[in-house]
Amino acid sequence: MGDQQQWQVDGGAPELYQRYLVPAVTALWAVDLIDQVTLQPGERTLDVACGTGVVARLAAERVGSNGQVSGLDLNSGMLAVARSLPTTNGAKIDWQEGSALTLPFPEATFDVALCQLGLQFFPDRPTALREMRRVLKDGGRVGLSVFGPLEHNPATFALASALDRLLGPGASLAKRTEHALADAEELRKLIAGAGFQDLVISTATKWIHFPSPAEYVRVQLAATPLASLIAPCPPAEREHVIEALVADVGAALEPYTQKEGLTFPQEVHTALAGR
Repeated sequence: MGDQQQWQVDGGAPELYQRYLVPAVTALWAVDLIDQVTLQPGERTLDVACGTGVVARLAAERVGSNGQVSGLDLNSGMLAVARSLPTTNGAKIDWQEGSALTLPFPEATFDVALCQLGLQFFPDRPTALREMRRVLKDGGRVGLSVFGPLEHNPATFALASALDRLLGPGASLAKRTEHALADAEELRKLIAGAGFQDLVISTATKWIHFPSPAEYVRVQLAATPLASLIAPCPPAEREHVIEALVADVGAALEPYTQKEGLTFPQEVHTALAGR
């Protein structure tokens, strides 16, 4: 986030995020990240920018009852949802509110630090990465993921373009920021600059499904910070804006829309490195 507060969600947004975006998007990439990191039983694991906790819960299952998992996020609403969800088998999860820029843990606390689709939003990415390295034990490792180029993610590209056309230049900032680390070489330099070793970056594409373009747009406008763009509008005007966005995005995503719904590719870079 250019301004970290830009990614804060209010009211019912965390619940909507968990209900719609986690199963459709982040759960798929969470499994991918956890598989690549190859968590071992008994490991102490930190999930930075944990949101509603999809990565932390998977980590808890993998490290087992002899391991430990901490989930940290700046947003109290997201953490409230994380705490409310049923506990998983395996390690107990310690949920903490705090900033990735000043991790509230001593040096050499964790075996593994994870950060799924969050690094691009931090206002000081080098500091966040140095903090992750600081709290890792010697021989520890980091696993993180970020979205690939906007042009390789057609749904985001369609929505960002529609926002700028219909609401004015800059309206799509939150969506475009999601792809701020899309250049794999820039990502490599950033992570290496924080002191990590043996860095490997891989790129994968998964197919994301929503029942329709309309649901994709409405979920984005309700469960992410984009809600702040239309919240000030009177209800009738708000619905008019939403319908215009739905029409614009729907037209752009017609090649990805079938009778079964909207299915589109999404590209993500995953970086693994050692302390």
